[in-house]
Amino acid sequence: MTIPRLREAHVVVLEGGPSAEATVSRSSAAGVRQALEGAVGRVTPLELDAKLASHLDALAPDVVFPALHGPPGEDGTVQGLLDLLGLPYVGSGVAASVTAMDKALAKHCFRAAGLPVARDLVIPAGTGTDQAATWVLDTLGCAVVVKPSQQGSALGVTLVDSEAALEAALTLALSFGGAVLVEERLTGREMTAGIFDPHGQEALALPVIEITTPENSWYDFDHRYAPGASEHLVPAPLSEGLGHAIQAIARKAHATLGCRDLSRADLILTEAGPVLLEVNTLPGMTPTSLYPDGAAAAGLPFPQLARSLVQSALSRGPRRF
Repeated sequence: MTIPRLREAHVVVLEGGPSAEATVSRSSAAGVRQALEGAVGRVTPLELDAKLASHLDALAPDVVFPALHGPPGEDGTVQGLLDLLGLPYVGSGVAASVTAMDKALAKHCFRAAGLPVARDLVIPAGTGTDQAATWVLDTLGCAVVVKPSQQGSALGVTLVDSEAALEAALTLALSFGGAVLVEERLTGREMTAGIFDPHGQEALALPVIEITTPENSWYDFDHRYAPGASEHLVPAPLSEGLGHAIQAIARKAHATLGCRDLSRADLILTEAGPVLLEVNTLPGMTPTSLYPDGAAAAGLPFPQLARSLVQSALSRGPRRF
């Protein structure tokens, strides 16, 4: 198979879809399209909808760039379709996407790999709120974080510090329809570390970023995407040893899940050390997103980052069954 040159390639950028994060996805896609303009032969935006397969068949792109967040774009569904269509695409394959999107499943893998994670409890879908609350109180107490297991961007996540707040948090998380992950609530500094892993090259751990928000707030959906609602300290003010330790965790988590091209690990730095929360296989590419900040600090400005990711997918080619 002849690999098209980057400057001749036709890139389809996927955006939107039925996800609760569709608006964020469209913002990421706009940034990716702008970064690729002039560097590739053609850039085509494409909405994620029920006609996706036929649209892709008609467009016949050389590479697909899924600028998608949340299911079904980030959970392996779209990746499986692209594999069946024989199209190269940016980002992790089906298995890594499925595992990373399911927070409970990912934590099982992290724990088996010896990575530091918080104590947790998984509440199966369809569990009654009263029963779920009893399990949580008996196992973890009331100082917990309640989150839908298969959502991103902190959607449905509640920080709980009382029995009264626990029932409402569980009701909200269970309303998303899947299992719910409840974790002990840890106190510390919010950190994130990206991995840049283009095909055929050694994975690069990007500089660690510390995320700060105004007092009595946390890095929820609004603070992630509203301009000025959070501050990214790049690189994070850490000792060299601690920074390397966080990067090592991000690198091992990326490898444990089998990610490729890019990922971003989110952590809490407690007094006892860093604790891994989750890994994002398609981190945001919006003006307020963390991954592009880390890449820029490593000498990869956004246009170069986007082009490198497309080149990685081109070089890897479609999945061979």
